[in-house]
Amino acid sequence: MRNVVKSLSVLATAGLALSLAACGSSGSSSSDPNAPLKVVASPTPHAQILKFVKDNLAAKAGLKLDIKEVTDYVTPNTAVQDGSADANYFQHLPYLEDFNKKNGTDIVSVEPVHLEPLGVYSKKVKSINDLPNGATIGLPNDATNEGRALKLLADNKLITLKDGAGTAATPADVTGNPKGFKWKELEAAQVPRSLADLDAGVINGNYAIDSGLKPTTDALVLEKAEGNPYANILAVKKGKENDPRVKKLAELLHSDEVKKYIDDTFQGSVIPAF
Repeated sequence: MRNVVKSLSVLATAGLALSLAACGSSGSSSSDPNAPLKVVASPTPHAQILKFVKDNLAAKAGLKLDIKEVTDYVTPNTAVQDGSADANYFQHLPYLEDFNKKNGTDIVSVEPVHLEPLGVYSKKVKSINDLPNGATIGLPNDATNEGRALKLLADNKLITLKDGAGTAATPADVTGNPKGFKWKELEAAQVPRSLADLDAGVINGNYAIDSGLKPTTDALVLEKAEGNPYANILAVKKGKENDPRVKKLAELLHSDEVKKYIDDTFQGSVIPAF
């Protein structure tokens, strides 16, 4: 499965590069203040928020936006690193730090924008306490989100984790599992698609929304916003933080208009982080 996902990500990256190349003579990102800022984003809610900025705020600010949507968690960073995109908007800082460490990339956070609470969902039970002994739980298989998912289960007294496991926790760090849960590690986007075959799944907020789930009402349990380090960020390759177009986009993403749009559109499923 991991090799298949890796292959798909490579193909997606190649496709994105070709798509970006079609938009300009070289396909590379540019620091020209008059050139469109190329931003790679997950469809929901990231690209939705960017489209709101593009349609309502960007022109007045003198900013041109070129938004590219992708559904995996690898392409946005590889595109920013190789210069075929200027920025991305899809990830939280722990994921970015882990990605940089494992891939030798030097991508940095510009600023946090919003939080998508991680939740436990099920098509088979209505309460977290109704999960049966031996239930199969789907987990996102990327390092930080798997640890985050296990922490959510631990916070709700379903399992206990080894001291110090932190965001890098894996099923090997589970020290207490009174109901004997079994783990199904899947690429994050696959968890909601596999929900019918699982007793429950821990799903990232954007994939939950994209699958027609409403975190505030459909989740059995949901992450709390207070003190949460997993706000999604606008990110660029190191050295590009001072690009005037990046600064304009960062300012617009922190505007009162965007805050109201997030609150009105997502009604608690996505929470402004500013």
